Formats: sequence, C-alpha cells, structure tokens
Amino acid sequence: MLDIKLIRENPEKINELLKRRNPNLSINEVLEIDNERRKIQFQTDELRAKRKTMSQSIGELKKAGKTADENGKSTDELQAEVKVMADDIKALEEKQAELDNKQRDFLLCTPNTPDENIAIGTDETFNIVKKVVGEPTRKDFELKPHWELGEKLGLLDFERGVKLAHTRFSLYRGKGAALERAIINFFLEVHTQEHGYEEILPPVLVNSAAMTGTGQLPKFKEDMFKCVDEDLYLIPTAEVPVTNIYQNEILSEDDLPKYMTAYTPCFRREAGSAGKDTRGLIRLHQFNKVELVKLTTPETSEEEHEKLTRNAERVLELLNLPFRRVELCTGDIGFSAKKCYDLEVWLPSYDNYKEISSCSNFGDFQARRANIKYRSKTTGKPEFVHTLNGSGLAVGRTFAAILENFQTEDGHIIIPEVLRKYTGFDII
Repeated sequence: MLDIKLIRENPEKINELLKRRNPNLSINEVLEIDNERRKIQFQTDELRAKRKTMSQSIGELKKAGKTADENGKSTDELQAEVKVMADDIKALEEKQAELDNKQRDFLLCTPNTPDENIAIGTDETFNIVKKVVGEPTRKDFELKPHWELGEKLGLLDFERGVKLAHTRFSLYRGKGAALERAIINFFLEVHTQEHGYEEILPPVLVNSAAMTGTGQLPKFKEDMFKCVDEDLYLIPTAEVPVTNIYQNEILSEDDLPKYMTAYTPCFRREAGSAGKDTRGLIRLHQFNKVELVKLTTPETSEEEHEKLTRNAERVLELLNLPFRRVELCTGDIGFSAKKCYDLEVWLPSYDNYKEISSCSNFGDFQARRANIKYRSKTTGKPEFVHTLNGSGLAVGRTFAAILENFQTEDGHIIIPEVLRKYTGFDII
C-alpha cells in the first residue's frame, strides 16, 4: 500500500510514476478523500475540545451550587447543548470512519509505484533482456512437446486429471511423480544448504488478511479459490503465507535480512487466461512451486533483490537449462512490485523462452498492508521492512523444460546429473 504521507507531500511525483504503469492511474481521488477526512478530523477535534470545556464548566457550576452560568444560561440548557455536541461528534466520527474506509479501499486497489530506473513501456515488448545463459536447444530431429512426451512415457495423465477435477488439472504418474518430487527436493536443498534460506512448510489455506497483506486481495479476488463457508483461500503462491508470518509484528534490525523458502502446491483460477497455454503444464489451476522470500531493511533491499535473483538462476545453471534474465518494464510488472526480473527458460515446443520465475522487490508496499516492521538501530523507531520474493522455481515448468530440452531421438528423457541422486534413475 502506498504511504498516504508520501502522497500528500509528493502528489505530482506519485502520479507521474503511476502513469508510467498506466496512463489512467491517478491518486487525485484519494487526495480529495484525504482532504475531506482531515477537515472533518479538525471539526471533530474542535468540537471535542469545546464539549470538554463546557462539561468542565457545568461540573464547576454544580460544585459551587449554581444553577446558571454568568450569562444566565441554566445548567440544564448547557447539558442539552453538550448532548447535541455529542450527537454531532458521533455523526462526524461516522463520516470520518466512512472516509477512512473509502481511502483505505482506494489505496488497497492502487498498485505500487515502479522503480524510477526501469524501462517505461506498456507491455512485454518493452522488457529488456539483461543476460542470456546457454544456447536454445536445437537438434537434428523433431523435438516433441512435453505433453506428448509425458503421456507417451506414462509420466503425465491429463485426461484423468480432468476427470478427477476440471480442465487445467493434471496427474503425475510413476517416474513422472518421482521426477516432480526430485525437483522439489533439489530446489529446497540448494536454497537451504547453499544459499542459507530457512525452510518453511506453511498452511495452503490462509485468511483474507494474509491475502490482503501481499496484494492478492481485494484487486484479484476473481483469480483466487475461496472456501464457501470460511474466511479461507487456497494460496496462489507460498509468498502469501511466508511473507505474512510476521504480520503485525516488530522485528529487531539484528533479525534482518530474513531468508525463507517454502515448497507448496499453488492454486489459481487463471480467470483471465482463456485460450492461453491450454496444453501441458504451463498454466494449470494447481501446480507445485518452491518460493524464496526475504525481509530486509530499505538500505539493503536492492542488493538482496540481486542476490535472490542469482539464487533462482543458480538452480537453472545446475540443471544446465538454457535461460535468460529479463527486466520488466513499468507496464508489465506485477501489482505489488516496484522492480521485477523474470527468468525465462527455453521451451522448444514454443520455440521461445517461457517465464519460470518472477523475482520482485516490493519495497515497503506489502509491509504497509501487512504491518511488518523492524526497530531501526539508527532512529530507535519502528520502520517498515522491505519484502522480496521469487520462484526458486516453478516445479511444473521445470519438469516441462527438462522433458523438452533433454529428450532423445528415440523419445526418452535424460535426467540432469544433479537430479539423479533424488530420482534413483538417469533416464526415462
């Protein structure tokens, strides 16, 4: 959530940055609401002070045995005026509460301001490729897509996945299930043992406060799976529960940065994806992912963002998968992000790169929503942390990339060397 104080002090700057995302965005309405609520606050404070003074005067009159003030107004009349004031104050408080809620609702639906140094653009065509690692896989035989390979080898069963649930669900079988599990274990081991992350196993159902804290609610409610009779949502990513572990807490600066990683299944309705990636594992309603989350001080968040991105890149390098790093433009970054790198893995079935991780720096945007603070050694005061996260990696997309990039001419799959101790086999 944007800082209302910063909006008051720099409205032109905030508007200019938001319009880099979308020309239609503006904080003018929230400023109008804020001006009105501050006027009402002033009126309320004045009225409270006047009521307090009159109540004290009435008390003094009664203590002195008097029935009227120096102007001849009786204590009964004065008490009646105090009652009217109390009613007026209540009405003003209700109006202020209404405006407070309206302002908060507006801010909850307003995206983060983008970093001033990222490219300005409307869509992915304005993104900047920062690095390319490895060469796109080319072979002297026709490369098959992962969904064909998976079904032929008995690794994936899309038909029965749909039968059990709905479209965009899949079933892993035999060595396919073993490979998926191996990828998860490999990711967690690298991130905990090599990169120093604490492993978390969080709930996959969270309440609306947690979903609001990381920015999924209220803006993207239609993309979530919600329990009908409970204030509970299936998580779209482990970012939600892991970031919110410290919701409404004040940490010590000595506790930062916090590095956390978690494997979870993830659930997304993909409400706006009709017709996109309808085949295979790229866009499912349920998928597995290993997430990386950091809580940092504002001074170190940029450096930690680069480190987090390198941590995600490391597993792609160990798997020997071709990939590239892309810096997203203002029109393509996520709602809560101020800066984001996408890691894109090469998929022969698309003859192109496909996102496998988004590594984002949110600044204090999520921390304000979730009320996550640390006590600064410099000021001694509570300050908002900066939050960061990225996939380390999306497991299903890694599975797809392995099948497509390491297939043989006779239709088998060579297992990357780093995974063999987890799978127990080197070829499928």
